[in-house]
Amino acid sequence: MDLQYLVREPETITPDSKILFMLHGYGSNEEDLFSFVPTLPHDWIVVSFTAPLSTDFEGFSWYDINFNNPEEFVDVKQAKESLNAILEHIVHIREQYGLKGDTHLCGFSQGGILSYALALKNPQLFSKVACLSCYPEEKLLTDISKDRKQLQHLRFFISHGTDDAIIPMEWGRKAADLLYELSCYFTFREYMSGHGVNQKNYMDLMDFFAK
Repeated sequence: MDLQYLVREPETITPDSKILFMLHGYGSNEEDLFSFVPTLPHDWIVVSFTAPLSTDFEGFSWYDINFNNPEEFVDVKQAKESLNAILEHIVHIREQYGLKGDTHLCGFSQGGILSYALALKNPQLFSKVACLSCYPEEKLLTDISKDRKQLQHLRFFISHGTDDAIIPMEWGRKAADLLYELSCYFTFREYMSGHGVNQKNYMDLMDFFAK
C-alpha cells in the first residue's frame, strides 16, 4: 500500500536528526496536523501521512467506522493493513535519510488510536508519542511488546477533551490504566474542550516535544 505524505525538511540533515511522523483523524487529511510545523523544533524532519481510504465526507480515513454497531466500530482488517503500511513507510523513510536519531509519533483521533498500536508493538522504534483525543483499541493491541526495558524508553503525551462527543472521555482514560500496567512513562491531561486541540492543549503538546 502506497501512502502519500507531506514533508518539512530542516536546512541540515544528519544521521542524528530527529523525525516526527503525524497521523491525522477520520475525515481529515495530511494538512491538518502539518499545520503544527511552524512551532515544532526547526531541526526536525516532519512527515504527515495521508490515510489511504476515502470517507463519505471530504477527507480520508485509516479504516472504516461503523457508527451503528459499537461491536464493529473498528474495521480491524483495514486498521491492521494501515498499520503495516505506516510502519513500512516509517522504516523506509528513516533508511532513505540514513537516520539513527529519535523517531517520534503524533496522532489525532483515529491516527492516535494507530499511534498507540504502532508504539506498543514496536517500542524500539519510537521515543515520544503524542496521542490526542483517542483511546487504545484493544482489538489492535493483541500482540504488543512485553519487553519492559524497551517500553520504558517511550514517553507518551495523552490529551482529551472533557466534552468530547466523538470519543468519550472514559474511553480516553483507559490509556492511563494500560500504560501504568506496562510501566510506560506518560502524561495524561484533560482539557475543557470537545473533540479537538484547544490552545492550552496545543501549548502543552509543543512543550512536550521541545523537552
